[in-house]
Amino acid sequence: MSTPSSRPEWSGDQLNRPEMMEAWTAQLRRVLSEHADYVARTRRDAEAMWKANPPEGYGTFEAWWRHIWVTGPFAEIQDHIEKAAKLTFALEARYRRGRHEIPAKRQAAAQARQAPALTHRTESTGRPAQSRLAEPRAPAPEVGFMDMIHKDRGDRRKRSA
Repeated sequence: MSTPSSRPEWSGDQLNRPEMMEAWTAQLRRVLSEHADYVARTRRDAEAMWKANPPEGYGTFEAWWRHIWVTGPFAEIQDHIEKAAKLTFALEARYRRGRHEIPAKRQAAAQARQAPALTHRTESTGRPAQSRLAEPRAPAPEVGFMDMIHKDRGDRRKRSA
């Protein structure tokens, strides 16, 4: 029977924090490096074994060709693992920029755009004050609503006559 582990379940949401992503990519690099070292040791041993014990019955060219066919894939595997380890740096940087730096810049820009609108409101109306670039308007004359209606009626009568 297995006992439940004391560690919590791993979730991809844990990588939302930059320090967790940094730790994860460092751990991934370490594991990939260990695997690359393992493949390099195996490759070195295979090459040494092949050179020390060449198969009988092969000519020099055929022995060389078979040596390449045996050790070549080890070199390719090692190269791929080392490239993968290098890509973890790009992964970490892209993740940090895409999940933290770019959204933080966008949020700061949005707050900067909203801040002037929020701070330039008039206290009595709560509406945004006019921009400094807008031309100042002449103050509207104090006219009552009914006066405007009567004036409008009079203007219409003059136009229709």
